[in-house]
Amino acid sequence: MNISAALPTFVITLREGFEAALVVGIVLACLNKAQQTYLYRWVTRGVIAGILASVMIGFLLGGVLQGVNHSPSPYTPLVKEILAAFFGLVAVVMLSWMLLWMTQQAKSMKSEVEGAITKALSQNEQAGKAVFLLVFIAVLREGFETVLFILAQFDQGLPATTLGAIVGLISAAILGILLFKGGVKLNIRLFFQIMGIFLLLIVGGLLIGVLKHFDQAVALYSQMSGQNRCLFAGSSCLLGPQIWDGSTILSDQQFPGILLKALFGYRQTLYLGQAIAYLLFLFTIGTIYFQSLGSQTPNSQKTVIASTK
Repeated sequence: MNISAALPTFVITLREGFEAALVVGIVLACLNKAQQTYLYRWVTRGVIAGILASVMIGFLLGGVLQGVNHSPSPYTPLVKEILAAFFGLVAVVMLSWMLLWMTQQAKSMKSEVEGAITKALSQNEQAGKAVFLLVFIAVLREGFETVLFILAQFDQGLPATTLGAIVGLISAAILGILLFKGGVKLNIRLFFQIMGIFLLLIVGGLLIGVLKHFDQAVALYSQMSGQNRCLFAGSSCLLGPQIWDGSTILSDQQFPGILLKALFGYRQTLYLGQAIAYLLFLFTIGTIYFQSLGSQTPNSQKTVIASTK
């Protein structure tokens, strides 16, 4: 098993899982403050249902990929590349959006959750179901993003990426328990900043892989159809000339190159199109991300935790 393939999924799941843990912790604190602790069971049900729904989606989509891998059709390699590119692109878009959305919404997360709980409690007999739905959506949202990332990494080996997701989820749950029950103090703002930077680089690396899958899909289609759809001649069909070959210097199949690949998107073979896309992604999304950080008040995310105790 390639353990390094588990690292990106671990980072993604740790961040997304901890975000869900914050929502759950705030909900529990609000219910405790309102002396409605009998609704705790609905919170537990929401968490379990969200996790189960995420796992079911993962098995469903994973089954589709496994079916494609074992298909005897001559078009199997082409379909595999198209699916890998599609899932990767969706993961890039969703993770980038969530990175920016969470950064911008961090200041108002506590007030929004409290408002939702207040509205739920006003529904009397339907309060439990409203609390369940709030928690379920929060957990499912983070779980679905993790599932997409795992599927986008299926060529790295599902066992390793799944292991990273499990360890990340457990770590996020432990952090949440220590934070809300153990009285452990944690700089939430700094945590999300560090995780955000890792996420930015990981998604940038995922984008490099997505472009390679698109490139291989077009090359395969050109071979099968007899119609040349390539823009460039040589080893790359769409990505232009090769600008880096580190296979003999820093292989991405051996340490430390394999670690750089997992966390920072390093590739031992890099083409001009990939390099341009990677730099543009880091510049555009990174600029928006760091500008969002600068617009936050220094204690915005610390306040989320401190005021729930």
